[in-house]
Amino acid sequence: MTGTTIIVAIVAVAVALLIAVPVTSRIAVEKKIKADAEVIGAAEDKARTILDDALKTAESKKREALLEVKEESLRTRNELEKETKERRNELQKYEKRVLSKEESVDKKAEAVEKREAECSARQAELQKKEKRVEELELKGVQELERVSGLTSEQAKQELFKLVEEDVKVDVAKLYKELETRAKEDAGKKAKEYVINAIQKCAVDHVSEATISVVQLPSDEMKGRIIGREGRNIRTLETLTGVDLIIDDTPEAVVLSAFDPVRREVARVALEKLIVDGRIHPARIEEMVEKAQKEVESDIREQGETAAMDVGVHGIHPELIKLLGRMKFRSSYGQNALKHSIEVAQLCGLIAGEVGVDVRMAKRAGLLHDIGKSIDHEVEGSHIQIGVDLCKKYKESQVVINAVAAHHGDVEPESLIACIVQAADAISAARPGARRETLETYTNRLKQLEDITNSFKGVEKSFAIQAGREVRVMVVPDHVSDADMVILAREIAKEIESQLEYPGQIKVNVIRESRAVDYAK
Repeated sequence: MTGTTIIVAIVAVAVALLIAVPVTSRIAVEKKIKADAEVIGAAEDKARTILDDALKTAESKKREALLEVKEESLRTRNELEKETKERRNELQKYEKRVLSKEESVDKKAEAVEKREAECSARQAELQKKEKRVEELELKGVQELERVSGLTSEQAKQELFKLVEEDVKVDVAKLYKELETRAKEDAGKKAKEYVINAIQKCAVDHVSEATISVVQLPSDEMKGRIIGREGRNIRTLETLTGVDLIIDDTPEAVVLSAFDPVRREVARVALEKLIVDGRIHPARIEEMVEKAQKEVESDIREQGETAAMDVGVHGIHPELIKLLGRMKFRSSYGQNALKHSIEVAQLCGLIAGEVGVDVRMAKRAGLLHDIGKSIDHEVEGSHIQIGVDLCKKYKESQVVINAVAAHHGDVEPESLIACIVQAADAISAARPGARRETLETYTNRLKQLEDITNSFKGVEKSFAIQAGREVRVMVVPDHVSDADMVILAREIAKEIESQLEYPGQIKVNVIRESRAVDYAK
């Protein structure tokens, strides 16, 4: 090839390349645009699909919500219709009762009217018969007068003359016998009047010392306290050992028990139940337990306050607790704790005047009646119990002797013992001969509980109503219903043989079974 040919060929190739490059680029761009359009179209189709699905889902959710609302409204409507139907049925029952009572009242009124008519007829008939009897009696007297030839007055005088001489001797004997008997009866009656007067005074005192009154917001609360078939009041009495007296007294319940702490627990528990409003056996048990803890805390606080008020320190915690128990103990209308505080203050004043240890005198005065805190639980007088307690908790011999000698049972060994005697007499302001009366009473109730607790199968017992009733709880597994009758009789015989008491004592044996399970 020549050079010219080669140049022409190169130029032709270059021209072809110049023409081919733009064409190829344009074709590539068009393909790219077409591919992008396809991608955008697919994305738009997918978006429309998602939007359609979302609309469908929203529509289904809306339908489900509407169905739920309709179902709820239908359920509410059914419940309202059911409640309305029940109330309508109750009203119909009440109407039937009222109608039946009206019918019974009408029947009774008719029966009363018939009886009144019968009574009127009988009365008229009796009047006729009485008139007839009077006529016959008059005829009989007239006939006797005709036969005897004497009038009725003359016959009476003759009869009196005949009987008078026969009766004179008998009348004299009878008169003398009646005179002798009248003198004897007069002595007996005088003693009886004195005993009755003493008994009435004792009843007033026992009422003050053995009852508490709980005020109610309304008389409707009495029914809630009693509960269905008496289960609430029975549970409360069983748990506390206190007798609840619910009578016609407006808005009040009386708690009766000889143990003052037990009575206070019942009072606190009942007041809590009244405030809470939920009164049922399980709640009663819970409230009684809380009340016991509160009363124990109050007892401890009262004992500590008393010791602080008097200025006596270092007393054993158990003696402090026993001091607090005396807040719930009274003696002839006088609070035992206040009496002890007063005696301690008086002892301190007198000791300061005569120049002896003031603190020791106050200590002896504060503890002189400590035995009264448990004299209804422990056998013996409050003096002996107090001495034993002071010895047990390491009190000094001066305090022990003051406690033993404060009623003159033991000779005082120190001037402090004499001061305690004088302060006790000043504070108590009562004859010393009467000091054992309440102790004897509480001991009798304690003996009553001890007798019943000694029988096999008895779980616990409580003397209530001032000793006129003893309530005995038995273990249901050990004592059957048939055994209860025999047990009550045996307890009554044992009480008759061992105790002396006025009137009679009711032995109430209670057998209660419980089934307990736990949901886990």
